[in-house]
Amino acid sequence: MAQIAILERKCTGCGLCVANCPFGGIEMKDGKPELTAGCKVCGICVKNCPQKAILKLETKVTSVDKSKWKDILVFAEVSGGRLHPVGLELIGKAQELAKAVPGYTVKAVLVGEGVRAYADELLHYGVSEAAVYDDPALSYFRADAYAACVEDYIRFAHPSVVLVGATSLGRSLAPRLATRFHTGLTADCTRLELRESSDLVQIRPAFGGNIMAQIVTTHTRPQFATVRYKVMDTPVRSEQESGKIVVRAIPKGVAASKASCVSVQPVPPKASISDAEVLVVGGRGLQRESDMDMIRELAGLLGGDWAVTRPLVEKGWATNERQIGLSGRTVRPKLIITCGVSGAIQFTSCMNGSDHIVSINNDPDAPIFGTAHIAIVDDLYRVVPELIAQLKEART
Repeated sequence: MAQIAILERKCTGCGLCVANCPFGGIEMKDGKPELTAGCKVCGICVKNCPQKAILKLETKVTSVDKSKWKDILVFAEVSGGRLHPVGLELIGKAQELAKAVPGYTVKAVLVGEGVRAYADELLHYGVSEAAVYDDPALSYFRADAYAACVEDYIRFAHPSVVLVGATSLGRSLAPRLATRFHTGLTADCTRLELRESSDLVQIRPAFGGNIMAQIVTTHTRPQFATVRYKVMDTPVRSEQESGKIVVRAIPKGVAASKASCVSVQPVPPKASISDAEVLVVGGRGLQRESDMDMIRELAGLLGGDWAVTRPLVEKGWATNERQIGLSGRTVRPKLIITCGVSGAIQFTSCMNGSDHIVSINNDPDAPIFGTAHIAIVDDLYRVVPELIAQLKEART
C-alpha cells in the first residue's frame, strides 16, 4: 500500500502541490499543505514539489506461492429464509472462470442456522464441494462470527479466488475477510476474467464512471471481489447432483462473540426494480416532475415497473430505490425503455445486460445509443404519448 508523506521541515508553502493536484487531494491550512480524503496517491504532487518535501512511501508486498492456492470459492448467502440468487449467479460465473485454469473447480460456503438444506440445492449447480457452518450461534448475522467461519474454510481449502455478493451482508463480510488475509478486494465488479496464471482481472467503473478499471491482485492470495445482483447470468439447474457436502464445526470463540442480537424487526417484503422484467426509465430529459406520470403510465400499460437515473433522484422526484446506476440498482429486464437518458457509463454498466434495450433521445449523438438495440431519435414528449395511445387502442 502506498502513502503520501509531507516533510514540514522542507516545505516552503509555495502551494504548487495544491495547484497541480487534479483530485483536490491537498489543501492549504495555515500556510502548510494537508492531505484530504480526495487524495488518490497518484504521486503528481511528488513530481511537482520543487523542495522535494513530498514523498510517496511504498509498502513492499511479500509474494505468495500461487501454486498452493487453487479453485474458486463462492460465499452463498442465505438470508430471509432463502438462498440469495446472487450466489447462484456467482456460481455460474465461477464455472465459466474455472475453465481458464486446468484443474480448477468451484466450491461454495454457507454460514448460518439451518443452511444445510440449501447446500443440497447448490449441488444441482455444479459445485464440487459445499462447506456448511450450521449452528444456532449463527442464527443472525454477526460480522465477526461469519468472518471467522469463512476465514476458517479459506485457510483449509486455500481458494485462489473468493466471490461474494454485493449485498448488505456481503459488503460487511468481504472487507473483513480481505483484511484478515492482507490481500486485495475489488467492490462492485461488472466483469471478471481469469488468466491462465490464476490472476483475476476485476473490472469495474472508476473515477466517477469515466473509465473502466482493470484491477489485478498479482502478489497475494486469495483474490476477493464482490459483484452485485443481476450482473451475472444465473446458470441452468441440473436435475442431477454433483459434488459433496462437508459439514464443518464452527471455530472456537464464535459462540462467545461479544456481539448479540437485542431484537429483530422484519422488513416488509416489497418489489424491487432489480426483479422487474419490463422497465421504463425516466432521465434528465424530463422537464417537470409531473412528467413522471407518463413514465409510470407507460410502465403500467406494459405490465412493468418504472425507474429513474441519478439526476432525478437528486431533484427529489424519486427515491434511491428507483435509481439505476452505480449508486442505485443493477437491472437485467427482458425489456427496458429509456426516455431522455443520456447514457453515462454509471448508468449503462448497470443495465447493459438487458435482453432488449429501446432508447428515446432527441440527441443523435447520445451515448445511450451505443448500448441500445433500438434507437429512437426523437422528442420523448412526442414518442411516449404516442406509445401510450397505441397501447390503449390495442386494449380496446
